[in-house]
Amino acid sequence: MKTLFLLRHAKSSWDSPGSGDHDRPLAPRGEKAAPLVGSYLRKHHAHIDLVLCSTAVRAVETGRRVLSAMGAPTPPVEHERGLYLCGAHTLLERVRDVPDSVTGLMVIAHNPDLYELTQELVGEGEAALRHAVADKFPTGACAVILFQTLHWRDLDLGAGRLVDFVQPRKLS
Repeated sequence: MKTLFLLRHAKSSWDSPGSGDHDRPLAPRGEKAAPLVGSYLRKHHAHIDLVLCSTAVRAVETGRRVLSAMGAPTPPVEHERGLYLCGAHTLLERVRDVPDSVTGLMVIAHNPDLYELTQELVGEGEAALRHAVADKFPTGACAVILFQTLHWRDLDLGAGRLVDFVQPRKLS
């Protein structure tokens, strides 16, 4: 079995005039939300072997805060520019390239990519969770998707079971 954690960066700030989208930091609300998500994941879904993270400042800061709240041991984190606003298809291809020794994978990236990828991968799960993720994939949210496969390369569209959809506003 493989578990995929799709984490959207937490709320970012638009208060840095002159800095580009890639360089936007977290807003105070995002700084508070990320550790809440990390604490929840620690209690409910703590097995993460590898993190693939966009190089956008808000994604890197989100990852740092979530992983810190999850506690030791911290999984390896690979920061990849190619995960920045790359499209759902590119995200899926990157996930399919992950070594099979990884059973729990977290991808920290952006919308609309994460929303679209979640819609494509999820075919099962509790109706309320599926409705929530279909409605909106807010900042700081994490979709937890389980696959009955041994190989990441074999992930099929619609083959995932949504086992959780963590939303910061519901944790505070």
